Amino acid sequence: MIELNSMLTLFLISNMTILFFAVLLTSTYPLSAKLKSKINLTRLRVEYKTNPIGIDVMHPRLSWEILSDERGVKQTAYQIRAAEVVENLKSGEKLVWDTDKVQSDQSIHVEYQGFSVKSGQRIYWQVRIWDEQDHPTDWSEIAFWEMGLLEPSDWKASWITPDTEEDITTSQPCPLLRKEFTLTKKIKSARLYVTSLGLYEIQLNGQRVGNDVFSPGWTSYFKRLQYQTYDVTSLLTTGENVIGAILGDGWYRGFWTWDMIRNYYGEKLALLLQILVDYQDGTSDIITTDSSWKAATGPILESDIYHGEIYDARLEMNGWSKVGFDDQHWHPVKQINHNIKNLVAPIGPAVCKIQEIKPINIIKTSNGETVFDLGQNMVGWIRLRVQGPAGTTVTLKHAELLDKDGNLYTENLRKAKQRVQYILKGGAEEIYQPHFSFQGFRYVAVDGFPGVPTLDNLTGIVIHSDMTAAGDFSCSNAMINQLQHNIQWGQKGNFLDVPTDCPQRDERMGWTGDAQVFAPTACFNFDAASFYTKWLKDVAVDQFPDGAIPHVVPDVLRTGGSAAWEDVLDTKSNTPPFPKLRAGASAAWADAAVIVPWTLYLCYGDKRILAEQYQCMKGWVDYMKNQAGDSYLWNKGAHFGDWLAFASNRSDYPGATTDKDLIATAYFAHSTNILQKTAMVLKKKQDARIYADLFEKIKQAFQAEFVTPNGRLTSNTQTAYSLALAFNLLADPLKTKAAERLAADVENFRHITTGFVGANLINQVLTDNGYLELAYLLLNRKEYPSWLYPITKGATTIWERWDGIKPDATFQDAEMNSFNHYAYGAIGNWLYQVVAGIEIDPNQPGYKHIIIRPQPGGGLSSASATHHSMYGKIESAWKIENGTFNLSVTIPPNTIATIILPGAQLNKAMESGQPIKNAKGIVNCFQQKNDIKIEAGSGSYFFWVKQDG
Repeated sequence: MIELNSMLTLFLISNMTILFFAVLLTSTYPLSAKLKSKINLTRLRVEYKTNPIGIDVMHPRLSWEILSDERGVKQTAYQIRAAEVVENLKSGEKLVWDTDKVQSDQSIHVEYQGFSVKSGQRIYWQVRIWDEQDHPTDWSEIAFWEMGLLEPSDWKASWITPDTEEDITTSQPCPLLRKEFTLTKKIKSARLYVTSLGLYEIQLNGQRVGNDVFSPGWTSYFKRLQYQTYDVTSLLTTGENVIGAILGDGWYRGFWTWDMIRNYYGEKLALLLQILVDYQDGTSDIITTDSSWKAATGPILESDIYHGEIYDARLEMNGWSKVGFDDQHWHPVKQINHNIKNLVAPIGPAVCKIQEIKPINIIKTSNGETVFDLGQNMVGWIRLRVQGPAGTTVTLKHAELLDKDGNLYTENLRKAKQRVQYILKGGAEEIYQPHFSFQGFRYVAVDGFPGVPTLDNLTGIVIHSDMTAAGDFSCSNAMINQLQHNIQWGQKGNFLDVPTDCPQRDERMGWTGDAQVFAPTACFNFDAASFYTKWLKDVAVDQFPDGAIPHVVPDVLRTGGSAAWEDVLDTKSNTPPFPKLRAGASAAWADAAVIVPWTLYLCYGDKRILAEQYQCMKGWVDYMKNQAGDSYLWNKGAHFGDWLAFASNRSDYPGATTDKDLIATAYFAHSTNILQKTAMVLKKKQDARIYADLFEKIKQAFQAEFVTPNGRLTSNTQTAYSLALAFNLLADPLKTKAAERLAADVENFRHITTGFVGANLINQVLTDNGYLELAYLLLNRKEYPSWLYPITKGATTIWERWDGIKPDATFQDAEMNSFNHYAYGAIGNWLYQVVAGIEIDPNQPGYKHIIIRPQPGGGLSSASATHHSMYGKIESAWKIENGTFNLSVTIPPNTIATIILPGAQLNKAMESGQPIKNAKGIVNCFQQKNDIKIEAGSGSYFFWVKQDG
């Protein structure tokens, strides 16, 4: 007690801010402890979405969050009830599902087990819970979900396409389609179901339907084609109506890959649409695509994902999607036979316009161009405001950077034009933005503008998949904060319906290697569960019969869209010069099929994704096993290796090259180990035994082939040691020696030498093996190569290369030099877990048990991170000042936490002005070597530690 009183006196004198906080809490907390706070239920979700319509999951999973200002709040039971009519739900009558009281703390992913669902059916639901005192809460607000079309027979529409001749070898004008129809009764509700071959935009009575763009999205079209459902009740009227559609090439038949292949999925654009109208008298009507529709072309002369758009406003047809428009000169359409059995409802979030960016400067370049600087490398397009004579052509050219002479740098776009042309109709001010094209850019060169443009004439429209922001990070180092900014913007720019490598050049594909290294970081920054779930469906359907996984998903590298893969990636016909590979043969890339589902399980507690992807995961591991044979070494085939690792001009050290068979065997072991864990989660005990045994055999083979008796790896690189230690491939006696060798290499170079394969691992490996300050050394380095070096060159996104701009201000090889490429942004996961200290417990995934373990270092005086988990907000924020270490922690209800106070002694630590062991919500606390370990329930906590020295 004497020690505590002395400590409190020192505490009060040393920090008046904390004094106020402590007095406030100690004076009010006893009163608040006597009062029972209100527990509310919020954020009711179905399959990760709020009130979704048009889903096709037969047993959707329901989740909710618990809100309370009390500590230690737990759910001990729940009750869910569901009905087709709100009034029935309120009265508790005619329910389609009533769980009664279920003794369980499960508040996420509760599977619907009510009556069988039907197409178009809406189900309303609500939940209540019981707390740890067995007190029930009030019923939650009412939420709902609505089913889409569940059977092919539900589709009454026919595929239609304009009955016109086209030159399919080049971009064509975007077709317009329209149909007039009459509704004879008072409307109760209306749903529009639609998809297309190509992209679509729908208008009803002159108004755009939906906020999404680039619909129906990009999937493996041969096997999965998404349709969308819209509530169009408010857009229809009793009497005459008009439905209109614009179609664009998109991913379906636009230019693809560096070889500029067109018509990959098909040659004709087409529309499939139906509107179901329910009348107030109980009858219904259905309007469908059929031969009665008409078609024409309009002002969009070209619109291509790579090349941009050409729009001639003089060709606009005012009112074309409204009643009264004269379409007598329009062409007929024709019905075509096309598959409807592959139609699926969307799983992931739609691509939407998310925000707007105003330019910060107008530059007159040395070559005479007028260039707008938006201040941020972004993905989307420009909204143009312009007034001038009819026929005036304004051209917008997009680029990520200016060269060292201050001119627009476009060489790294390769064959992608990224050019938009707008031809004025004349008269009043005109406002234009592209329809079926997006660009990756910060700078826009404007040519042909009538008059002198101002900053108000251009606005950047940012688009990406509409994921909910979930996490953030900041610290006392402004450059590291910029790194976090760049990580998040790299994710925004490349999460456009699929996880792409880059958004600007003639590529923009779902490269699997980039996706797997970045997935943990992605899931912290945004709610990416449904985004990845959708993409993984395509990983599974694009998997080859022998288990191989394509390099990109959807797989557009198969020749002409054929079902077979030949060795098409040869250096003569393709740029960049990829090695000659059979699809799916590359380690670290194809392992996304195993690593990404496991990441979703860890981040969201989602067992269903493991069950649904299990055969795909197993198929990939079995493929590697067949490749390795009885040696258990994957030493055949071609691989990408440690892509873009550090290289130098030194004659005695050309670069950090890690043998590809070492990487391949390491990933063979890693995916096998994950598959074994997955089998355990899914209670596939026999498989778990088989793959546990396989992992041990691979591990032994790895040691025999690649590790010397003294712990040296045959590839003496940072990547090799990071893989071996991270994937648990070394015998226990050699782990320390291997870690010492890794640390010695970092000490020697004083910088990172890894490529894509090692960069996401090295800092965590150093930290786990006692070399925290070396990890901080890598983080803090500002010179090339490092994470902060691009920031010294003005980067606002993550670069593809460590030296996209060289120290002498010249550019790296333009054939492979993206400035928006998120793979190296995988360092974010270390920032969140180690610097801020928010960790996942694999044994209680989805942040059911949260580990708060900040590890200060690197000269930082503060750091904080927040993450909105499935259970609610998690926060860890620490600050070192005036000889104290202060830590603020927020743990959401219905979870528990282990909190580690680093370098702390129990007799020199308090929580909210009192001894930690006396604080409400603290279950246990004890000294663990040089740290304090605390077990706590939910709530907000403030820890204060007097530091020695």
